[in-house]
Amino acid sequence: MTLFRGTFLDTPDNPFTGGTLRVATDAALLVEDGVITARGTYSELRNAHPAERVVDLTGGLVLPGFVDTHVHFPQIRAVGGMGMPLLEWLDKYALPEEARMADPAYASSVADEFVRGLAAAGTTSALVFGAHFAEAVDTLFTAASRVGLRITSGLVVSDRILRDDLLTTPERAYTESLALASRWHGVGRNRYAVTPRFSLSCTDELLATCHNVLEEIPGALFTSHLNENEAEIATVAELFGGSDYVSTYEKHGLVDHRSVLAHNVHPTDVELKVLGDAGATVAHCPTSNAALGSGLFPLGRHLDHGVRVALGSDVGAGTGFSLLKEGLQAYFCQQLMGDHGHPLTSAHLLRLATTAGAEALGLADQVGDLSVGKRFDAQLLRPADGSPLAVGVAHADDYEEVLARVFTLGTPADIRAVWIDGQLLDDSSLEVG
Repeated sequence: MTLFRGTFLDTPDNPFTGGTLRVATDAALLVEDGVITARGTYSELRNAHPAERVVDLTGGLVLPGFVDTHVHFPQIRAVGGMGMPLLEWLDKYALPEEARMADPAYASSVADEFVRGLAAAGTTSALVFGAHFAEAVDTLFTAASRVGLRITSGLVVSDRILRDDLLTTPERAYTESLALASRWHGVGRNRYAVTPRFSLSCTDELLATCHNVLEEIPGALFTSHLNENEAEIATVAELFGGSDYVSTYEKHGLVDHRSVLAHNVHPTDVELKVLGDAGATVAHCPTSNAALGSGLFPLGRHLDHGVRVALGSDVGAGTGFSLLKEGLQAYFCQQLMGDHGHPLTSAHLLRLATTAGAEALGLADQVGDLSVGKRFDAQLLRPADGSPLAVGVAHADDYEEVLARVFTLGTPADIRAVWIDGQLLDDSSLEVG
């Protein structure tokens, strides 16, 4: 058992439904076999457990590990492509990198960069768009297992419109997906996600196959893209006989509580009702939406229809792995929408980056906050002395303002240590003890 001492911030009570930021100063968490078994003041827990090792994290802030609900493994080297909308950006930047995943050595080097990037940003769990090549997906799971991340991912499948070397068939998609799931689903912290790229690149036959695969893997998730770009939406409607985008998935049984659909910048009210009734989640990817000019995310309309929302970094259209940056951009987006925006506080942003993501990934019983019974997936933020963030934190009036300054000024450089299941990740930059 280990006592972790410090200041802990989390959002077990949902700020979107009246909850507030939970703050515990000079507090302690007792962690046994990776699970938080007690929390209280440091003096109380130290008196109750005088012989246990203490990890002193005072002088910083301890947050839950971030949960990224949409990020592309093959695209880390495509970050920074500017000046293009979605479909042009895919052709110039993303899809050439996706094709390079056919080379196992190239895929392996990218996988190592990818999982290190997530960990360095304080992300401990992620729903990852895998690759179009099964061997590359193997390398991703291998790299994630080596670092210790909680990764849910799978084979990306398409059978039309994309470049030929990225296409598959329903039969091959079925066989390769089940083979990958048999090797990785439920092994360590890995889980499988059925992953058609988007309806634009998938026939009805392939989407029906995706449903069959999903039903054969208990506990698997479903993820894809939705209503990201107006030209994309128009093409999907043309391909599917005038159908709305959600219906292209829903008619194949792919919209339920296991579904995490990225973007949804331009939904209809009918689509939002279907998503809300089904218990699906939308992964809001604000820096990607801004970088590609996709539009402003209608958060309030999603909440009005009961649609669950969490954050995704969407590397590589997104601008990096940091969910601090995504939270800040989400705030900007709602501000720019004026009366149509949903006002956000720092507690809302933390919720979107942690607990909401855990709920989306079916991990809310394990991670997302720092309550008793949860796994100790956490990160220590400790800005450098004299840095703008350190100055801002020192002069904040309360911890909600402290957290606002963390989202405004914080970067992965301020994350000094990351734990999963109570174990310090090897890539953490500061040994604490």
